[in-house]
Amino acid sequence: MYKEHSAFEKPSDDDIKIWRYIDFTKFVSLLDKQALFFARADRFSDPFEGSYSKANIKLRPIMYNDISEDSFNEMQRQFSSFSKENRRFTIINCWHMNDYESAAMWNLYLKSNEGVAIQSTFKRLTESFLDYAEHDVYIGTVKYIDYETEWLPEGYSFYPFLHKRKSFEHERELRAIIQKFPTRGNEIDYTQEIFDIGAYITVDLYTLIEKIFVSPTAPKWFSDVVKSIVNKYDLKKEVIQSSLAEGPVY
Repeated sequence: MYKEHSAFEKPSDDDIKIWRYIDFTKFVSLLDKQALFFARADRFSDPFEGSYSKANIKLRPIMYNDISEDSFNEMQRQFSSFSKENRRFTIINCWHMNDYESAAMWNLYLKSNEGVAIQSTFKRLTESFLDYAEHDVYIGTVKYIDYETEWLPEGYSFYPFLHKRKSFEHERELRAIIQKFPTRGNEIDYTQEIFDIGAYITVDLYTLIEKIFVSPTAPKWFSDVVKSIVNKYDLKKEVIQSSLAEGPVY
């Protein structure tokens, strides 16, 4: 279920609108499985996913100046090794925070006009995991920093997944994150796999979904298909054709 954690910063408004832009096949999968797909962090396209900033490398000698040189070098080695492996044991589900639909997000996340946007809220997302018990789910906003000059917090293995480069600020991302490390005795066993390419995490769809928006450029027949699928799964949620493609009024 959802749990709070000091590494995760909540939005200032629990009722802030959040959006997930997905193609039609992923939408059907969501309804059929009644589960959100959490992708493994090392499968993301951003090569910086799960990494620390260059500033961390430069500033660590200052931040950890109370330990010996040998201990510091060993710590650096362990940081690097763990950070790379950590991505395999971290799965993430991403949302966009915005009071309104985003034309940029429609274009960024859909390869065709046959897609939908799930509109929810931060509060709805947290409450949708109430009946899920297999893993703890943590949810928080992503912070965007300059990886050349800014310190990325250390101390929790979640931090590298709650920070991204400033060039991604347009995403205004909210992340739901699960971490699970395989162990052998008291140590992490890096030879094991817990997640394949990710995992489907069960949610209460009625709680999660507030409204469903159909792509602004989708034909009417596609909108009708989406409504039919929603009715088939007895979801009883409003399906709205996006108005972003409507012409201006002069």
